[in-house]
Amino acid sequence: MRDGPTNLPAPPRPPMRPALPPSAVTASPGARTATRGQRLALVLGVLGTLFFLLWFFSAILTPFVLAVAIAYFVDPLATRMSRIAIPRGLASGLLVTALLAFALLAVVLLYPLIIAQIGVLLTRLPAYVARIGATLADALAAAEEAIAPLELDPRLKDLAVSQVGSIVVWLGSSATRLLGGGYAIFNVFTFVIVTPIVAFYLLRDWPRMIARVESWLPRRNAAVLRQLAFDTDRVLSAWLRGQLLCCALLAVYYALALSAVGLELGLLIGMLAGMLTFVPYVGSFTGMATAVLVAMGQFGTWRGVATVFGVFLVGQIVEGYIIYPRLLGNRVELHAVWVIFALFAGGVAFGFLGVLLAVPIAAAIGVLARYWLRRYLESPLYLDPPRTGS
Repeated sequence: MRDGPTNLPAPPRPPMRPALPPSAVTASPGARTATRGQRLALVLGVLGTLFFLLWFFSAILTPFVLAVAIAYFVDPLATRMSRIAIPRGLASGLLVTALLAFALLAVVLLYPLIIAQIGVLLTRLPAYVARIGATLADALAAAEEAIAPLELDPRLKDLAVSQVGSIVVWLGSSATRLLGGGYAIFNVFTFVIVTPIVAFYLLRDWPRMIARVESWLPRRNAAVLRQLAFDTDRVLSAWLRGQLLCCALLAVYYALALSAVGLELGLLIGMLAGMLTFVPYVGSFTGMATAVLVAMGQFGTWRGVATVFGVFLVGQIVEGYIIYPRLLGNRVELHAVWVIFALFAGGVAFGFLGVLLAVPIAAAIGVLARYWLRRYLESPLYLDPPRTGS
């Protein structure tokens, strides 16, 4: 038989602790407010670490940076596909496969044509140089007659003709090395295998990676950093996607138009001119100068040169008044001079990898500069009234 309940006194209740403020609930024991020096050390440490890793691994980062660019470029399409009940992994696989198939198809169709154009260039280059020299000599002779009695030094005329010939030879050899040895720039394995695989995994996990990075932001400045990242994405996506579409459209136009007017190297020069449009103004001028010099070497008449020049003039008008306003509009806040400087500085510092990273870094620096300019214009450093009196 079990014992019944006994009337023992209840144990004393422990005293209630005072309520803690909400900040103390989440804070760990001994936590304190970060000082300005600690914040500065964190920023400098992160930037220094990123720069060191970029410098140390620059030789192997190119396929990974290309994969990041691909994932960033097609992320909106993957997001739209996931909203219509297509799994994110399947959408990422379909998009990367489509891009890879498009690239392989372009190589299969265009590579034989480009090789044929390079063969024509190597065969006709001596004749082009001779004809350009003769055309320039005739032009200088006509100019000498027009500005008589002023007489040009014969050595100056010979120097001008020889220098133009050297420029044509350099352009031809540079195009041959660039296109004929394109696989020397990228390792075939990393370009064809590693880049698509890395792009697939990045695209599949893109929202989760962004959310994870966002969770690491300092809570004190999370809102500001989130807004700066949003502004950078807005500027970068508008410029990058619009510029790539512009390059593709102009490459098709220049290749078809130059081939239609009878330029033997129209396909090669047109594609190069379209791709070089990525560098504002410099690319278009370089493509036009190359096409004009080749037209002088092939046609030997100013009428053919004027026709080629007209093709580029129409292209510039279409680019400035139709393509850019419709694809970019007023959303782009990257000045052309800033983009040119960033591309050349990145190329000098890190080669092709620096060219890939130049525009994103330039966009981020531009957003930060505008943010600090707004802070300065709202601060006492700018608003402090001038001192009056003695």
